[in-house]
Amino acid sequence: MRLFKRRHYIKLPAHAELKRRRDQVPTDLWQQCPICQQTSYTKELGPLKVCPHCQYGFRLTAWARLKQLTTNFTAWDQDLATSDPLKFPGYQTKIVRAQTATQLNDSVLTGRAKFGKLACALGIMDSYFMMGSMGTITGEKITRLFERATQARLPVILFTASGGARMQEGIHSLMQMTKVSQAVATHSAAGLLYVVVLTDPTTGGVTASFAMQGDIILAEPHALVGFAGRRVIEQTINEQLPADFQRAEQVLQAGFIDRIVPRAKLKATLQQLLQLHTNGGGHLSKTIKNLPTKLS
Repeated sequence: MRLFKRRHYIKLPAHAELKRRRDQVPTDLWQQCPICQQTSYTKELGPLKVCPHCQYGFRLTAWARLKQLTTNFTAWDQDLATSDPLKFPGYQTKIVRAQTATQLNDSVLTGRAKFGKLACALGIMDSYFMMGSMGTITGEKITRLFERATQARLPVILFTASGGARMQEGIHSLMQMTKVSQAVATHSAAGLLYVVVLTDPTTGGVTASFAMQGDIILAEPHALVGFAGRRVIEQTINEQLPADFQRAEQVLQAGFIDRIVPRAKLKATLQQLLQLHTNGGGHLSKTIKNLPTKLS
């Protein structure tokens, strides 16, 4: 007769088995919002990738953004490739890596799109391609976007997401600001509509040029919008900046943004603006005149 009952202890799997199980756990089960710092189950972000607590829109690839907007799209200038003008060490390797990751030839996707029956020239910058930096091909693609839109008398919608000029291309990168700005001016002189949607982040030379030249400037909630970085400014003026500095809400108050539009309403808002442009006979002055005080 046993005086004590045998206890059944939990048997731990071997170290190799534990490692195998850990490797099978997805790394993206949880996402922490950079704005409100709340951690959310990835599925809670939904297909739009929006924080359920503060409505911040997580960064998207250009193709993911396009999927949220329209299925009627014809890409332009996918065959362009950078010539690496400065022969910068390691640059070509970074370009190939970025091209593989984003399925783009450079940091912007351009083409002709339709929102319902309404056609436009559409550009979407991709922050996953070297932080959306503006190189010679980026500038060339956006310039051609406006030139083709002017020829075909199409409105332009451009989603910006960029860290600014691409240092590996030096002055060649900075010259894109002038080139694109000239194409924007020609498009505007033709009386055509240009709508900018500022997404997180829009900074540097992109902000200093075509991102702020739109007839209507929209932004996603909490998007970072600015020129110089926070640390540079703080070190220059020797003061600490407020927490909401360079966020879309603060930039809106300063008068640089016309409206902040949640990601879920962007498609409908853009479609409404295109419809107003069409109703105005495709001329900018009539479109602005007919703008309602509140967009849906």
